[in-house]
Amino acid sequence: QVQLVESGGGLVQAGGSLRLSCAASGRTFSSSHIGWFRQAPGKDREFVATISRSGSSYYTDSVKGRFTISRDNAKNTAYLQMNSLKPEDTAVYYCAADRIGPPATSAGAYDYWGQGTQVTVSS
Repeated sequence: QVQLVESGGGLVQAGGSLRLSCAASGRTFSSSHIGWFRQAPGKDREFVATISRSGSSYYTDSVKGRFTISRDNAKNTAYLQMNSLKPEDTAVYYCAADRIGPPATSAGAYDYWGQGTQVTVSS
């Protein structure tokens, strides 16, 4: 079992930065791939970034060069550093853990989810 709790969301002006954290409980964090997803009102949940057990990362095109995913296995925590934020980044951001298979961009591959944290970017 992995329990995930996101934090760090908030209101920021366009061009600003936020760092989201995903704190995990349980002993399987280091053996899990961690993904970040987001869901805007009226839209489907979409993939943002993932980091593998070994630290390899992958991003959706719209955030490449602006967002950075990282993890600290000693702290059982993953991060999403978001820079140069745009109004279209406004969404609830979720972290998720996937213990099986290669790192995935599909939400269905992830076994455990946090409750989400709201990010609002004003223009």
